[in-house]
Amino acid sequence: MARKEGSSSTWRHKYRLTLINDYTFKEVWKIKLTKLDFLSLSGSFIILLIVLVTILISFTNLREFIPGYPDGNQRRNIVLNAMLLDSLQKELEMRDRYFENMRRIVSGEEPVESENEQDTSINYKDLSFEKSLEDSLLRHQIEQEEQYNLAVIEVEANESSIPDLRFFTPLKGMITSKFNVLDNHYGTDIVGIPGAIIHATLSGTVILASWTLDTGYVLQIQHENNLVSVYKHNAGLLKDVGTHVEVGESIAILGDSGELYTSGPHLHFELWLNGTPIDPEKHVVF
Repeated sequence: MARKEGSSSTWRHKYRLTLINDYTFKEVWKIKLTKLDFLSLSGSFIILLIVLVTILISFTNLREFIPGYPDGNQRRNIVLNAMLLDSLQKELEMRDRYFENMRRIVSGEEPVESENEQDTSINYKDLSFEKSLEDSLLRHQIEQEEQYNLAVIEVEANESSIPDLRFFTPLKGMITSKFNVLDNHYGTDIVGIPGAIIHATLSGTVILASWTLDTGYVLQIQHENNLVSVYKHNAGLLKDVGTHVEVGESIAILGDSGELYTSGPHLHFELWLNGTPIDPEKHVVF
């Protein structure tokens, strides 16, 4: 009795694929495959083709030909628009905070804190600033080496070089400490009402708006003729670095920030000409 072969056995039958020269009928190329071998080769070829297409789309500009995919200019515009939107949002927040501060000040309320509020979780009063023996020896050595160096001799600023400028009074109040270079006090201290507005003494550009351990919230403005005005111990700052301010414009709020050199709400105001401090009382009426 003849054995009937199952359909699964046909998968192992070999088939020959032959290429024959049409003129000479000579066999040029041949290959023997089963159905299983043919499916395996076909599947491998398809997978390889998919991998190659994926690599080409991922790492070349061919993906820009896909309908709906943005090209280089469109992606660049998307990123630029996102940056502009973020900047616009920050400007709107600054404007809203400025108007809210103005409303609170007019109403006699306490202004809201600015973004550059100091970290209150750190107790700066516990910090130690003691000099080590190595530091003292190094200072003494440098002082001895630079004692007769002409390059370190300070040159006083020629205040007569300041043109006829009209300085705006940054804060009306009572002077409690005057300019004294010998005591390393390079400005004038003016006591005023807490929360009072501090104004720019001249037009210029804000070059520093920060907080330091010694003097709290500090703001510096660069004016013409290499003149710089400094405002220290503020309760908050109303301007950022790079902002152009006009003479008399509101720039800060009076306070007593800082851990080392303040004993109450006051403004420490300095004027620097060509890198040298000058007496503010000679040019500003407080």
